Amino acid sequence: QVQLVESGGGLVQAGGSLRLSCAASGRTFSSYAMGWFRQAPGKEREFVAVAAISWSGGSTYYADSVKGRFTISRDNAKNTVYLQMNSLKSEDTAVYYCAADLGSRRYPPTTRYEYDYWGQGTQVTVSS
Repeated sequence: QVQLVESGGGLVQAGGSLRLSCAASGRTFSSYAMGWFRQAPGKEREFVAVAAISWSGGSTYYADSVKGRFTISRDNAKNTVYLQMNSLKSEDTAVYYCAADLGSRRYPPTTRYEYDYWGQGTQVTVSS
C-alpha cells in the first residue's frame, strides 16, 4: 500500500512558475517509478512526466507539450517527487496528480493504466 499526497498547486499568471510536491509513504520509495499526470475539465487524464527506475539507475521522460518547461525530480531521502513548472501557459490549467508504478510492467510507464496508486490531485490554474 502506498499513500500519496500532493501539494503546491495554485493560481499563477501565464509565464510564471509553480513547484508541485508529492509525498509518498508505505513502501520503499526508491524502488518504483513516480509519475505526474493532469486532467483538464472535459478531457482525459494525460501523462506529464515520469521519474522512472531501471537496473542502471533511472531516467526522466516528458510529454512533448511540457518538454523544456517542466522538470521532474525525486528526493528518495524525503520520499518526495517534485514537478517544477516554468513558463506556464493557460493550457497547463488542470488538476495535477502524482502516481506510483509498483508493477514495472513497461519502461518507461507513460499511461495511466500502468500506475497502481494515485494522489488526490492539486489544482493548477494559469491565468492569461
